[in-house]
Amino acid sequence: MTAETAAKDKPTELVDRATIRFAGDSGDGIQLSGNQFTLTTASVGNDLATLPDFPAEIRAPAGTLPGVSSFQISFSGSEVLTPGDEPDVLVAMNPAALKANLGELPHGRIIVVNEDAFEPGNLKKAGFHENPLENDDLKAYRVVKVPMTTVTAEALVDTKLSKKDVERCKNFFALGVVYWMYSRPLEPTLEWIGEKFAKKPEYVEANSLALKAGYNYALTTEIFSAHFTVRKAKLKPGVYRNVTGTEATVLGLLAAAEVAKTPLFYGSYPITPASDILHELAKYKHYNVKTFQAEDEISAVGSAIGASYGGHIGVTGTSGPGLSLKAEFIGLAVMVELPLVIVDVQRAGPSTGMPTKTEQGDLLQAFFGRHGESPVAVLAAASSADCFRMAYEAVRLATKYMTPVILLSDGYLTNGAEPWRIPNESELPPIQISHLADPDTYKPYERDCLTFARRWVVPGTPGMEHRVGGLETEDITGNVSYDPINHDLMVRMRQAKIMRIAADIPPVKVRGEEQGDLLVLGWGSTYGAITTAVDQLRAAGHKVSSAHLRYLNPFPRNLGEVLAGFKTILVPEINLGQLRLLLRGKFDGNFIGYNRVEGRPFKVHEIEDKIKELLR
Repeated sequence: MTAETAAKDKPTELVDRATIRFAGDSGDGIQLSGNQFTLTTASVGNDLATLPDFPAEIRAPAGTLPGVSSFQISFSGSEVLTPGDEPDVLVAMNPAALKANLGELPHGRIIVVNEDAFEPGNLKKAGFHENPLENDDLKAYRVVKVPMTTVTAEALVDTKLSKKDVERCKNFFALGVVYWMYSRPLEPTLEWIGEKFAKKPEYVEANSLALKAGYNYALTTEIFSAHFTVRKAKLKPGVYRNVTGTEATVLGLLAAAEVAKTPLFYGSYPITPASDILHELAKYKHYNVKTFQAEDEISAVGSAIGASYGGHIGVTGTSGPGLSLKAEFIGLAVMVELPLVIVDVQRAGPSTGMPTKTEQGDLLQAFFGRHGESPVAVLAAASSADCFRMAYEAVRLATKYMTPVILLSDGYLTNGAEPWRIPNESELPPIQISHLADPDTYKPYERDCLTFARRWVVPGTPGMEHRVGGLETEDITGNVSYDPINHDLMVRMRQAKIMRIAADIPPVKVRGEEQGDLLVLGWGSTYGAITTAVDQLRAAGHKVSSAHLRYLNPFPRNLGEVLAGFKTILVPEINLGQLRLLLRGKFDGNFIGYNRVEGRPFKVHEIEDKIKELLR
């Protein structure tokens, strides 16, 4: 059944944008349901953004608040930069899911609940003294009670699955209900089910039946008087695919290696939420990619440096605590001046912190988290799809300037998803890697006059024997040196090399007037909320502009000029003011921080409210 035929069954209401949140136990298949809704929505041409949210515990007690998993998706016929401030529809699979998410649901919105789960045991685990479906607690909402467990069991009565397996299919039933509500076709998910469970035909049958049962239940019962449709988005012409930040990062690294015609090595140690980069890259071994799961973070970065020493593109990935452990070896890469890409998927800290929650807490660590004068380039992706571009840039700059480059992502970006236009190869900047092979002129620390990068030689090249290490090196020769004048020279040279990158990156662009009273300046994953808030306020007549930083060390060469054009610069960050501190140390200006450290991205209305406050 397609969306076109479904639209004829009951009245259809056209909406510009919709936001849905699926919520339930970790074992309820919430992330799977959200991902399938996302893929289907992308396939029908909507722009979208997602926010998966799940507990850190591998298996929290079923039915409890700590065990609630959720997945929010916002989709529209116009540009979507955030997963939405709050949902229009909450699908709650049990009382805990309802209680954990009700506070973010505005009055009048729709709640679809599995009423079968609202039994005394589950109500007690969630902290309900009474059943909210049977009193006036939810009178401010449009509550749709669906006996999902019961109806799913009835639909699968003739299958060969156990009772437990039948119950696990209820997430597809719920998905079918929401597909009908928003005029989504079933075919993409039915096809996915067939491929996913191809070796278990009984699962193909059961999940397909559950999905169709949910759709038909919403279609034939009186619980909905109408359903919704969202027009297709007018996107830039091209070929699109839906990507998470993880997938985009991997594809960016792969594209860079292919363009450079150089093997890619990725050494990593599992850590949430960066682990999926290793899992995803391992699928591409036929693209001259080698992946290595090390025994610890130090071994992981050491192996990547070894790969770079051997002439390959060395990459390592981690999250906050792992970046701390890699610090000494990153300093080694600075000293030996080898290209190294470090992907840091930031998470809430300090220490173990909140492993599955997002934060921008590693900026100062990326800048200064090593002993001695140890400069590295620092980049940050602005969106899930932008992870492709910035991963590619990290490789380009690392290999051109023979330096470590830290790419900052975060939990929100790496797990979130959005449509990504696949670029043509002609759109990618060139990456030219050459290994010196002329022994008559070789000096280990002789530098390129433009980039200050030293020459890259593959060990074992005849006549090119050389030594690099953590001890200070003599200029040009590379010999160990304790000369104070030479040390001062080499420290300044390594810093100057990083500063020269400023001539090789694009200038920062202002969205709106280039001078005025207020500029909102962000970095990393704040892009969506800031841009949406500023665009909406500008459309309402407010005078405010925005700019966003993807290149943080060095800053774009025109940043000082841009900042000088505004009386006040608002800097929203998911930390306590790390970029603001860096800006105050380098530029004159009235920098005002707006900081939240709640383990979640900014909401658009939060940025809007702060802007209005400053404009008043």
